[in-house]
Amino acid sequence: MSGLPRVAIIGAGSSALPVCKALRDAGVPYDCFEASDRVGGNWVFGNKNGMSSAYRSLHINTSRDRMEYADYPMPRDYPDFPHHSLIARYFDAYVDHFGLRPTIQFETTVERAARRPGGGWDVTTVRAGARRAARYDLLAVASGHHWDPRWPDPPFPGRFDGVVMHSHHYVDPTTPHDLRGKRVVVVGMGNSAMDIACELSREGTAARVMIAARRGAHVVPHYWFGKPLDQLITLPPWTPWPVRRWVAAAAHRLAVGDVTRLGLPAPDHRLGEAHPTISSELLPRLGRGDLVVKPNLAALEGTSVRFTDGTVEPVDAIVYCTGYNVTFPFLDPALIAAPDNDLPLFHRVFRPGLPDLAFIGLLQPLGAIMPLAEAQGRWLAAYATGAYHLPPEPAMHAEIARDRLAMFRRYVRSARHTMQVDFDEYLWRLARERRAGARRAAAAHHRLPLPARA
Repeated sequence: MSGLPRVAIIGAGSSALPVCKALRDAGVPYDCFEASDRVGGNWVFGNKNGMSSAYRSLHINTSRDRMEYADYPMPRDYPDFPHHSLIARYFDAYVDHFGLRPTIQFETTVERAARRPGGGWDVTTVRAGARRAARYDLLAVASGHHWDPRWPDPPFPGRFDGVVMHSHHYVDPTTPHDLRGKRVVVVGMGNSAMDIACELSREGTAARVMIAARRGAHVVPHYWFGKPLDQLITLPPWTPWPVRRWVAAAAHRLAVGDVTRLGLPAPDHRLGEAHPTISSELLPRLGRGDLVVKPNLAALEGTSVRFTDGTVEPVDAIVYCTGYNVTFPFLDPALIAAPDNDLPLFHRVFRPGLPDLAFIGLLQPLGAIMPLAEAQGRWLAAYATGAYHLPPEPAMHAEIARDRLAMFRRYVRSARHTMQVDFDEYLWRLARERRAGARRAAAAHHRLPLPARA
């Protein structure tokens, strides 16, 4: 088909790669820009672009079979929860298997993407100090949302004289700071916080490790009744959420039980109303006394910290595991911004009023992002070729409003819960929307929504 739009893809991480494949399969011309010298994004340990948050001991928390791309399964000799090095190897194999590597411009940073008054984008890239500008009809942003560290806001009062770092920069107990023999406070109750706290509490590492918990969390082990947790309970995606929650909560009570006796605060929400904390190591370490749970920080006092219960502990280092900001430094913030990490999108991809802009992987599933990004890539390819048409803007706004109302009713209000989706339900709803969009496209005789102008 002639006259297809030309697409610029920002990033070559796990969300961008299936977009490259889908566009190439559909014959849509594209350029993919990657700041690093290799693919894989956040899963590349020591990534030279400085954006990866992978620490040395990192393993996936979603099982292999739920993380893999549908058209390229992970090797069957991979364990259920592979190490980050195996995941990075998988992405390299995916790119080479489908011949995508020549289509990616490595060590190329997108400095600016400016929307033209009549539509389309002027994209300025930098490589080896040389700037280059090119025009595109469609911009696909797949730059990830786990690279801009988010710190406590407002900061805790007082002054701290020890080591202060964010989990984004944590590599291992000796890098970038030697924490062996130190008294460490890990702030947060998410997955990175639990991984880091457990690692530091092992024999021969930190002298004392405390977890500062602002609120309780439901701790979910990797295995329930001998099976990976995300493969145990499989209900149809249209099952009402209260039913799914009841089934999951019943299984969790049987598999885990009451953890408050180990010192964890009781969660102020029900299971599934916040992103779960997945760890099979945390509870045994609490039970052995290797870790101590404290309430949130109240103040910093030089070489000590004060907690909200009034207790004071001498501390050498604080590791903030407080999440990430959703930012797009290459876009005009007057056009696109995500204050408090909130950016409303139609099925987490399209922004009403900007038909030539798509976000890929900008969602937080109860499950892995990769298969969802793969489905988004196929959706984008159908859109670019005229096989799918978006609904009218009022219908898009109405759908967004319904999604947001359901999300905010269900989840704890925080910057961490602004783009939540359920894995299976999202795929089911997206497939339903694609069928509706295909009918709209057929009624319009498959006119290209974005004909080539670049």
